Amino acid sequence: MKKILFGITSLSFGGAERVLIDLANRLTSEYEITILTIYKKGELEKQLNNKVKLISLYEKQFSEYSKIQKLMISLKLLFVDKPPKAYDTYIAFLEGPATRLFSKLKHSKKIVWVHNDISKVFGNNLKSKIKKLLDKKVYKKYEKIVFVSEENRQDFNNLYGDMKNEVIIRNYLDYNKVLEKSEEKIDLPYEDNNINLVSVCRLVEQKAIDRFIKVHAKLENEGIHSKVYIIGDGPEKEKLKQKIQELNEEDKFFLLGAKENPYPYIKNANYFCLLSNYEGYGMVLDEAKILNKPIIITDTASRESLEKYNNGIILENSEKGIYKGLKKTLNSDIIITDFDEKDRIKETEKYYDNIISKIKSIIS
Repeated sequence: MKKILFGITSLSFGGAERVLIDLANRLTSEYEITILTIYKKGELEKQLNNKVKLISLYEKQFSEYSKIQKLMISLKLLFVDKPPKAYDTYIAFLEGPATRLFSKLKHSKKIVWVHNDISKVFGNNLKSKIKKLLDKKVYKKYEKIVFVSEENRQDFNNLYGDMKNEVIIRNYLDYNKVLEKSEEKIDLPYEDNNINLVSVCRLVEQKAIDRFIKVHAKLENEGIHSKVYIIGDGPEKEKLKQKIQELNEEDKFFLLGAKENPYPYIKNANYFCLLSNYEGYGMVLDEAKILNKPIIITDTASRESLEKYNNGIILENSEKGIYKGLKKTLNSDIIITDFDEKDRIKETEKYYDNIISKIKSIIS
């Protein structure tokens, strides 16, 4: 049985992290799977089945270290730390530390996943520019570069040039788990007489929650009412809380924090929204599609996830575009779900089985 080592920063709440959990669990029937996290104690670790081995370089979450410790760890990751040997294939599953770490290996089969728009994900400061410069050499050391969307690949090529070893593979999800967990009975904050909008995302600039708050406040002031529930946590949390208070949105726009099981929230909302500044693909949209929710997104690479999905709306990626699109949608509320449940499940199974076949073809 071949030994596969996946690398990722941590298994905290996040899209790529949930994808890796489902993928690792699925592959254990044919491979010996180990996940190496840079930082231990991620909230999703307990979702791994008992066949997946988990190892970590550092024993705490990144946020638990002091500024000095974080700097020392960054330097060690760059110049000292090396991945363990004795695996047949090494897969760096997320851009950043794990990708740089695995690139140090010589004479090993190495594959790297790219989930985001590399040109934007690290920002534009001096530190980010240095990372981008270093990473161009890093990616050249991989036999295969996997992108989750075509636009994701094009953005990468615009920054680094065509690597000629690229492949596009959509995110894998355990759709049965999504359906099963969506049935969990929990106390939801939704009210039947409201239009309830939900989003599941990290509270980071990329997701543009501040823009969403401003648009929502404007619509409320015009008498177009709805309530928004954001599931997730992140560094923008306090800033967003202040914006909510500033615009008197406290009883209309809610930050619910991270949830281990977001699926009942998605299933029971009227609309699922992902109004980001940019996306690599938007894995959470596939989860919303499994639950057949009406979806509203901004025009990013996420549009690729709505191909052949009849229950979605793509808005111009600007504050004005979101305002106009939400105003029209909330005034009409005309999206109707019409599907054959058996056919949908059959197509879903075929779709994800095909993804697994593609993954196995490059790691074997």
